[in-house]
Amino acid sequence: MSVRAVVFSFIILFLDNTWLREIEVKGLGKGKIVSLEDRVPKLKQQRRRKANKRLIFLLLLFFTLISCVVYFQSPLSHVNKIRVVGNKAYTTDQLIAQTGLTKQTNIWRIDKKKIATKLKALSEVKSAKLKREFPNNFLITIKEWDRIAYMMKDGVFWPILENGEILKQETSTIPVNSPVLMGFSGGEATEEMIAALNQLPTEVLNSISEIHHTPKETDKLHITLYMNDGFEVSATIRSFAEKMAHYPAIVSQLDPNVKGVIDMELGPYFRPYQLEDANEENDNNEEER
Repeated sequence: MSVRAVVFSFIILFLDNTWLREIEVKGLGKGKIVSLEDRVPKLKQQRRRKANKRLIFLLLLFFTLISCVVYFQSPLSHVNKIRVVGNKAYTTDQLIAQTGLTKQTNIWRIDKKKIATKLKALSEVKSAKLKREFPNNFLITIKEWDRIAYMMKDGVFWPILENGEILKQETSTIPVNSPVLMGFSGGEATEEMIAALNQLPTEVLNSISEIHHTPKETDKLHITLYMNDGFEVSATIRSFAEKMAHYPAIVSQLDPNVKGVIDMELGPYFRPYQLEDANEENDNNEEER
């Protein structure tokens, strides 16, 4: 055996009996001898714990990805039911068709602002709001423009919205408490009339039956109103909204059994039909003479 081999064997024996068996760990001024044989199992346990944590994380990630794939391919990720509230002029089916939503639509691809814009493109829709209801249902809340009056033209009625738009939608029936505009053909008089109606209190607006455009040589915006309570009103569009706001107070001072004309062009005063008939008879008698 060579000297080199002997020396190498001696070093291995020394390390095995001494250095590998005891390691001095010094801390805080005190020495502590820790056996490497005790140290190795602890290192193995730490490595095992780390490996277990890594495995658990990978398994969770794997199952999460699988769950996402299954969810997006299942009916749970598609529109199930759509409710519509606040609609009067349009049916629920018409509004849902306008949105373009179907049961095949993925709920995560729905653009709420875009849907609202589509709904507001309808003439009578003032605003629209789309809200998701857990898990895959939707609620559409509609607010419509009010129909403040109807315009009679060629024997049919056209709705007039509060925003001033006249719908070219023929209808044969109208609500009892909606005024009917007659003799209006568009232009300045119609626009000002609609603007004035928007300013009226609901109580007064609902008490009007008909509004006739009866222009005079001195007043192209003169109108004649026939009220639901049997009275007639003579007025001009320019001051119509301001003076008609006092209509309930004026009527409350009149005898409901005596009908006539309430003149609101200058200052409100009342002319009974009986008096007008008597004046007409006198005028006829004078002409005969």
